[in-house]
Amino acid sequence: MTPRHGYLRWIALALCAGLLAGLLGSLTPLTPAAQAQPEELRGVWLTANDMPVLRDRGRMQAAVNQLAELGFNRLYPVVWSGDVAYYPSRVSEERQLQDFTFKGLQGQDILGELISAGRNRGLKVIPWFEFGFMAPPDSPLARRHRSWLTQKRDGGLTSISAAGTVVWLNPFRPEVQQLITDLVLEVVSNYGADGIQFDDHMSLPREFGYDPFTTALYRKDTGKAPPANPEDPAWVKWRADRITVFLQRLAQAVRAARPGALVSISPNYYDFAYKLQLQDWREWVRRGIADELLVQIYRPDLDSYLPHLSRPEVQEARQRIPTAIAVMSGQRNRPTPLALMAQKLAANRAQGLGVAFFYFESLWSLGPEAAEERLAGLAEMLGAPGPPAP
Repeated sequence: MTPRHGYLRWIALALCAGLLAGLLGSLTPLTPAAQAQPEELRGVWLTANDMPVLRDRGRMQAAVNQLAELGFNRLYPVVWSGDVAYYPSRVSEERQLQDFTFKGLQGQDILGELISAGRNRGLKVIPWFEFGFMAPPDSPLARRHRSWLTQKRDGGLTSISAAGTVVWLNPFRPEVQQLITDLVLEVVSNYGADGIQFDDHMSLPREFGYDPFTTALYRKDTGKAPPANPEDPAWVKWRADRITVFLQRLAQAVRAARPGALVSISPNYYDFAYKLQLQDWREWVRRGIADELLVQIYRPDLDSYLPHLSRPEVQEARQRIPTAIAVMSGQRNRPTPLALMAQKLAANRAQGLGVAFFYFESLWSLGPEAAEERLAGLAEMLGAPGPPAP
């Protein structure tokens, strides 16, 4: 099958998806505020897997040019993952969190050059703090500051995540909050970044919080010991509220350091984020903590994807701030067909939502189609904004 024939096939499927999503969208009344939504958010994450491209000056510039020509307007490069700063970090160096300075193959500061290259092509570059409160168990941070780690009721320190076995920094400890704040302000202040992004790891699995520090804090606030049931609604809310308060202070510090800098958040869907991860992102939107929202909905088919687009908290958010649904563009062991990506984008647009793809390498290198066909399809999908919300 030629690339042109492949293009015709997936665009037909996308049109069908658009019609279906349009019917769904017609069930959700839109306010004037929603109609005034700014430019459609079209983003892509640049992960640690993309470092071979980012570390080479020529390849990085070519990638930025390609993304700009395809119609993207947001880049989310990883800057904190596995407790490694992917930029020359004085904060990390002074705290002895890593014994090397991350640089490009030509000795360059990768983040600085990426921000400059993106800005020259009209792209906002919003560094992404991937690990948040999460840390590798054997990292210098976890080893040096064991008291900073929170624990489960049985004393366990670890959980299983997409990154493997991890421990969790206690988000209620002032020392942990100060470390995160110092790292974030270092990036915002030193690089003039367009903003900062936190994802589903700026959170805490609900099983945690039974460490002595948090237990004493809860007892001081309530006069009671934490409930044995980690799902207890009052216990969930108490922890979620304290994370919200920290995020509010952090957002204020970011805006004070760099007026106009965006606070971007990319959580899981709300019920999962709040009940299982103590991440009350709906409240973050309502309080004005977040300037943009990208909800991770990495579903393998359209049927399981569509219901998330019209959820009340998503529609409420898009009436306040630029809102997108994050789509999996593929993984090395699970490629995503171009047709499915097109269908999801069409469904997003029918609901007045933008899109962000996870992640750069899989846009055209890991798909089931030839790279030429995927590039042509992406150009058609993203080259122009979707129609305004009805």
